[in-house]
Amino acid sequence: MFTAAMDILKKYDTKVVEGITPSDEKNSVTHPSFGEVFKFWLKLGFISFGGPAGQISIMYQELVDKRKWVSNERFLNALNYCMLLPGPEAQQLAAYLGWLLHKIPGGVAAGVLFLLPSMFILFGLSYTYAALGDIGWVSSLFEGLKAAVMAIVVTAVIKIGKKVLKNAVMILLAALSFIAIFFLKVPFPWIVLGAGLLGLAGSVMVPKSFLVIGEKEGPDSESGYVQICEDEETCHINPSRKRDAVLLAVFVGLWLAPIAGLYLLLPAAVFFSEGLFFTKAAFLTFGGAYAVLAYIAQAGVEQFGWLSAPQMMDGLGLAETTPGPLIMVVQFVGFMAGWNYPGPFSPFSGAIVGSLVASYFTFLPCFLFIFLGGPYIEKFRGNQKLTGALSSITAAVVGVVLNLAVWFGLHVLFPADAGFNWFAAVMGLASFVAIQWGGLSIIKVILLACGVGILFGWIAA
Repeated sequence: MFTAAMDILKKYDTKVVEGITPSDEKNSVTHPSFGEVFKFWLKLGFISFGGPAGQISIMYQELVDKRKWVSNERFLNALNYCMLLPGPEAQQLAAYLGWLLHKIPGGVAAGVLFLLPSMFILFGLSYTYAALGDIGWVSSLFEGLKAAVMAIVVTAVIKIGKKVLKNAVMILLAALSFIAIFFLKVPFPWIVLGAGLLGLAGSVMVPKSFLVIGEKEGPDSESGYVQICEDEETCHINPSRKRDAVLLAVFVGLWLAPIAGLYLLLPAAVFFSEGLFFTKAAFLTFGGAYAVLAYIAQAGVEQFGWLSAPQMMDGLGLAETTPGPLIMVVQFVGFMAGWNYPGPFSPFSGAIVGSLVASYFTFLPCFLFIFLGGPYIEKFRGNQKLTGALSSITAAVVGVVLNLAVWFGLHVLFPADAGFNWFAAVMGLASFVAIQWGGLSIIKVILLACGVGILFGWIAA
């Protein structure tokens, strides 16, 4: 069914340029092959720790700064869009960037590979927890990793900020955004809406202060980066009503077929209810994972009784210590639902089905949002009338990413029911110096931090 759906979508995803010559004056970086990109997304799936702040930071440094596969302008444009969507923004950003590079197959590969490693790791940890009830070793394993991710996030905030906060107005917008979301708990969609409206007005009244995204970019903003599309009128980033209709029909089929199968084949089991619930949750996760965790926890514990409140808390801890988005906690909820209420299956088989159902119906809408809305986001990317709004929103996003960085840092440096984490502070500072001035790659820093963390845990024990 999935292969047939992909074949249909390919017909309406027109040609993208597969490569350019090094002699091209405008773009000196050759287009990566699908195999190259596939390997990168798979690697990213294993190192995407630290929640959205860490994941977005890694993607920015790897794809924009290091590999030059995506320009700074395109990356920020995509990030702004994904921040507005329900669902995990980092996973959707990966799908968006994969789609830019290799059309729908690239978007599917990027979005799936971003999740796949965490699905296997979390399933293994969930089984260990359900069968043995002992997960204490996990925290010591990831102690060094969290410190490294903290440093990665800080370096990304600095790099993105330098390219966006070009004047006092943009700096002020970023600061106000941080204050609004960190101290006043204003929902992120409202922050973005306010910043966008302010940017629209500012682009007319004081354009020099608000038109910073297009400043010194213009037609040469892609210079030095991979050429995404040679002719935007005929390539995959050009929207059409026919393409939209086909996309909607395919995704409705991809949702309807499995949900109908669960209802007809397993009517007395919990899996059909799972599918409906996680579909609804996928459309309500505005503001990131933490905005919807209370909703998922309350429904899973009180409404459906799939797991207990202590189990839900333990599942959140497991999800925080694995790569991938934090919303992967839905897989743990699905695991426990299938483990506790396996229906015609054994607990282990029921847990597999429950995990797959929760993950599938949670993330399927994410791909629809990207493939349906992406072409329109790209179409209006060069619209000067929207440059002011985009500049303001991007500045607000810097404040939001800073908020995520501070939130993550506080949880690492000041863990619950414990004092100041000196090991994390020293390890984080060393990682920051290694990345910012030492020239070490993110992969090397993460591996070294993990090794030091394991050694520290062994000595402390």
